[in-house]
Amino acid sequence: MQPLAGQDLSHTQPRPMHWLTTATAVAAVIAAGSFVQPPDATATTASAKPGRTAPAPDAHAVTFPLDCGPNRLDVVKQVSGDLDGDGTTETVATVRCHSDTGTPPDGVYVLARTSDAKAAPRIVATLLDPSRKLSVQDLALHDGTVSATLLGYSTTDVPRCCPDVRTDTKWRWQDGKFLRTDDQAALGTARV
Repeated sequence: MQPLAGQDLSHTQPRPMHWLTTATAVAAVIAAGSFVQPPDATATTASAKPGRTAPAPDAHAVTFPLDCGPNRLDVVKQVSGDLDGDGTTETVATVRCHSDTGTPPDGVYVLARTSDAKAAPRIVATLLDPSRKLSVQDLALHDGTVSATLLGYSTTDVPRCCPDVRTDTKWRWQDGKFLRTDDQAALGTARV
């Protein structure tokens, strides 16, 4: 298409008034948009609002008391809920040193948020120390009770790949501490 000869049409030449009108319209749209928010938007933290809790502590943000040497630490599983009835969410994490062979022992820790929202969560309880040389299976949390199946070895002759002792265990917050109960009469009585 060839351009027409002669003067340009007046509506194709932007003038200062055109730019001023456009800028005013854009500013009005932006200003109106700042007043429209999703219904759950808030300028305060979730924990400051009654009836809402802060997000659960993330086990990946914690430095656990395990020396894994050159191996990395694996967070095997984490479950979250209010364990002590104070209205805040805690996390229970199963962790162990990474291994390509065998079954390394697990540790089970309870994590809580600190008052500083930017700080890493802290360990507030150890439910199972890795020095017990047990593995954790089926970690769960229901109504403030932590449950797990603990797998271990009846003797040092049992290969570390194949635990032969199984104990169903529960932990519950009571009287300011976690109490452990086993479904079996004593640890190590049930053979897999």
